[in-house]
Amino acid sequence: MPAFKTLDDLADITGKVALVRVDLNLPMKDGSATDVTRVEAVRSTILELCEKGAKVLLLAHFGRPGGKRSSVLSTSMVVGDVERVLGKELMFIPEVAGPVVEQSIDILRNGEIGLLENTRFWPGEEANDPNFAQAIAAHGDFFVNDAFSASHRAHATTVGLAQYLPAYAGRAMEKELKALDAALGNPEPPVAAVVGGAKVSTKLAVLENLVGKVQHLIIGGGMANTFLAARGVNVGKSLCEHDLTDTATKIMDEADHAGCTVHLPYDVVVAKEFAPNPPSVRTCNVHEVAEDEMILDIGPGATEALADVLKTCRTLVWNGPLGAFETEPFDTATMTFARHVAALTQEGSLVSVAGGGDTVAALAQAGVADDVTYISTAGGAFLEWMEGKELPGVAALSA
Repeated sequence: MPAFKTLDDLADITGKVALVRVDLNLPMKDGSATDVTRVEAVRSTILELCEKGAKVLLLAHFGRPGGKRSSVLSTSMVVGDVERVLGKELMFIPEVAGPVVEQSIDILRNGEIGLLENTRFWPGEEANDPNFAQAIAAHGDFFVNDAFSASHRAHATTVGLAQYLPAYAGRAMEKELKALDAALGNPEPPVAAVVGGAKVSTKLAVLENLVGKVQHLIIGGGMANTFLAARGVNVGKSLCEHDLTDTATKIMDEADHAGCTVHLPYDVVVAKEFAPNPPSVRTCNVHEVAEDEMILDIGPGATEALADVLKTCRTLVWNGPLGAFETEPFDTATMTFARHVAALTQEGSLVSVAGGGDTVAALAQAGVADDVTYISTAGGAFLEWMEGKELPGVAALSA
């Protein structure tokens, strides 16, 4: 893992201005946030800087305004939600650089917080324009990146600022990087990876990276059907990318050469229609799927076999459900597997790192979200990390 500085490396910062990149891109309904997980994630960083007497300026994007001002995409929309989570008042500052920001810093007392306008209102943000980054940097004494979820983007406020100011990882970023290092960077073997979801095409780079890094690759969701078809299984009406069976075969061959076992289900749950509890649901061997049936979950035998594999592993990376978990009874395998993961993590035999929207939702649905080692809420950044890509915002911290 590249070396990076954390808040522990900051000396006396009383009266200093901290420019802190956070993710406040919150889902909204009727003017308030429906989920404040992202604010909760950065709470400790913000409050720690306040307690140490810094003036804290928060930098964030909100939606996709495309380099233009938009009243409905102003970060002022989230002020109330952020204040509630932090338990502190914010000063909203309708610019990101210039005299208005300078005057606002003069008004802020040590330990107080300002929220700057949506960084994406300026084209210089997404272009990582050095002049734009310098204009923002001129107001700060140091830069803290606490937005892992935005760090796969080489933008002015994720990469540019680190070139003009001393840069540090915030507490959420530090926690995320340590968890990811423990999962794939420098994990304790044997390592298992679960990759699920509808399509192989969206996870190709992930699969190709993982076969060389893990000892067990568990494939679930609609993706498993493409791999089963590649092995000559008739998958009926199941979701399947038949044009990618050669690619699936190639991945399985690469896994063989690398000493990685690919796990596919040998029993499955099928139905003639995809609906809650349809009358036609049955469990069968993968070779017994009828032409008018679709595979919607892996079966109890395969689920138990995967639980046995987990017992032999020390590390697990999980991205994507095993079946169509949003619809009963096709949530059974994912829920059962999630509880096995939680139990092994709690007894100390497994380090478990999960990420991606569906996986996070599945763990919450199983009631075990607090029982795994780490959950990453960073969608795109988590996937790019699983693909083995260097994330620009993370690389900038160690530059």
